Amino acid sequence: MTTIHDVARQAKVSLSTVSYAINGTRPISEKTRQRILQVMKELGYRPHALARGLASRRSRILALVFPTFERGLGITELDFFTSAADAARQNGYHLILWSVDVHDSKELMELAHLGLVDGVILMEVHLNDERVALLHQLDFPFSMMGRPWQEENTNYADIDFEQTIRDTLNYLSSLGHTHVGFINQSQEAYENGYGPVVRAQNAFMSARQELGLPVLSRFCDRDTQAGYKVCQEFLDTNPELTALIVMNDRVIPGVMRAITDRGWHIPADFSLVSIVSSERMAEMMIPPLTTMDPPSTDMAKLAVELLIEKLEDRQREVSRVLLPCKLVVRGSSGPTRKT
Repeated sequence: MTTIHDVARQAKVSLSTVSYAINGTRPISEKTRQRILQVMKELGYRPHALARGLASRRSRILALVFPTFERGLGITELDFFTSAADAARQNGYHLILWSVDVHDSKELMELAHLGLVDGVILMEVHLNDERVALLHQLDFPFSMMGRPWQEENTNYADIDFEQTIRDTLNYLSSLGHTHVGFINQSQEAYENGYGPVVRAQNAFMSARQELGLPVLSRFCDRDTQAGYKVCQEFLDTNPELTALIVMNDRVIPGVMRAITDRGWHIPADFSLVSIVSSERMAEMMIPPLTTMDPPSTDMAKLAVELLIEKLEDRQREVSRVLLPCKLVVRGSSGPTRKT
């Protein structure tokens, strides 16, 4: 395996000069630096991130803080993580996944004090998120995929849930659907102030009320059987429903089974649109799901770049970016059924 000694010998410079070229801790001539970088490339030498950090006080490692034991990594969540990892790598950083409970301030504080990471990206952001206040208090660099109620001095990229809900309702309305229901995530997530659940619920209620239409919505735990049961009860009490919007990937198979168990066909008799769902998940269903695809790549890239700009003192003002989901019509939606 190539070592820093091999690089120094090939470039005909001292070990310390190679170290300066890697870490930027002392100035060296541009000509010498380029020669060292060329030798590193030729020999396939990659400096150890933590060794670099000892000299530069920077590890060039970022942590994506995600409470995996609470929600698990589904396909949609995994898309956000891989997109963030790609964005970090393109900017010369590494990304690790760090599973910390939303309410575990102690572990997050330890992560900040360990010195292993330069900054963190928060996911699963709650409206009154304790982690945001703590990181501000510690003056530790961070950005977010999501947003709390209090947004001052905080960088984030988030989904525009209000626009996404309106676009979904407008699409279904164009197909003749006036009785549209909404299946959200769990009641517990809503009461705990989980941002996406609260914002999507409020957006659906507001949009329906503005149009003078009934607000038909249900909360549902994140498993297939819960989806089946909630959908059955929903249809029993609201037989006029002709379409459902679902923001809960893991209940989709149960929802679809509840619809087909009534002898209905999707989309001839009933339409289904899943929001904030990945393309890969949608294509697994039969029929393939019409979705509002989340801006996973753009959102993760923005969150990573906002953090790096802060770390490298290139950011002049706080950035807050909202991105709507994109409608992708597949096989689960169509004109309302004839009565």
